[in-house]
Amino acid sequence: MSTTTQEKIVTMDSPEDIALADRMNAGRKKIEAELAKLIVGQQEIINQVLLTLFVGGNSLIVGVPGLAKTLLVRTLAQVLDLKFNRIQFTPDLMPSDITGTDIINEDASGRRQMTFAPGPIFANIVLADEINRTPPKTQAALLEAMQEHRVTIQGRTYVLEEPFFVFATQNPIELEGTYPLPEAQLDRFMFHIVIEHPPEDEEFDVVRTTTAVLDPQFQRPVTGPDLIAFQRLVRRVPVAEPVMRYALRLVRTSRPKAEGAPELIKKYVAFGASVRAAQYLILGAKAKALTDGRYHVSFEDIKALAHPVMRHRVLTNFRAESEGVSSDALIDELLKTVPLPKSGM
Repeated sequence: MSTTTQEKIVTMDSPEDIALADRMNAGRKKIEAELAKLIVGQQEIINQVLLTLFVGGNSLIVGVPGLAKTLLVRTLAQVLDLKFNRIQFTPDLMPSDITGTDIINEDASGRRQMTFAPGPIFANIVLADEINRTPPKTQAALLEAMQEHRVTIQGRTYVLEEPFFVFATQNPIELEGTYPLPEAQLDRFMFHIVIEHPPEDEEFDVVRTTTAVLDPQFQRPVTGPDLIAFQRLVRRVPVAEPVMRYALRLVRTSRPKAEGAPELIKKYVAFGASVRAAQYLILGAKAKALTDGRYHVSFEDIKALAHPVMRHRVLTNFRAESEGVSSDALIDELLKTVPLPKSGM
């Protein structure tokens, strides 16, 4: 790689990069405006979903029924004009029900041959609804496709069309007969997005709009190729070393055996966050900076994403569960106790 190319990646100073960054910021605002035609409130949730798209990640959305998890993802696919498939996970779902399988086709002459019938994973945006209701073997098939962006059937590999995103949902109030995702598989999700009940005024608007005739017409402000270009741009955003070290320190200090770990971490955490947490903190912060109209990452960008990035990676022990100490509370403790680097910005 030449020096010129390295400088472009590190400094993001070319007019083309700046123009693309401005288009990304404007595109984010237009997407939010289009979503507002059907989605009431939930601004923070929408921001995290859009950051997932701009980074090229996948996210887990957790909330009780009726909070528009499915509606949000489906509407987003409509606004972006991307192919959308929803998979309802059930205990009898098989891996081939997701990935597809070979079937025997007979042509007009009576000749038979094997033909691949693609499964619902072959879409741009896939909603894995209630992913914890299906056995681990089927979960693994989805997560493999999510990670590799391809599936292998009968020894043949089929590449999934880009852009490709998976949003998985879980219902936190029904755990009987479910198959919780192993920690190593949870780690593959960029964000753990928590949807709560909206404020009263927003909930009133939800009831009013959803009980009336509603047929919104969406504009398409951002395309699939735009998203791919934005994802490449995000990785060219510069990050100062103190900001990167702060993100890494947050992650390392979440581990109970780490030097300098707070007492609450040592007391209540079984396993701390992995290196993926630091990677997604930086990538998410880069995307957040661009969508806020900035070309550099700040400490505040890291802090703003600490909870969605780390809450499913900071695994509490039995003592924490018995005393009602959540991973969010422990992340709050980390944000209070981990100091900013002295050479901070």
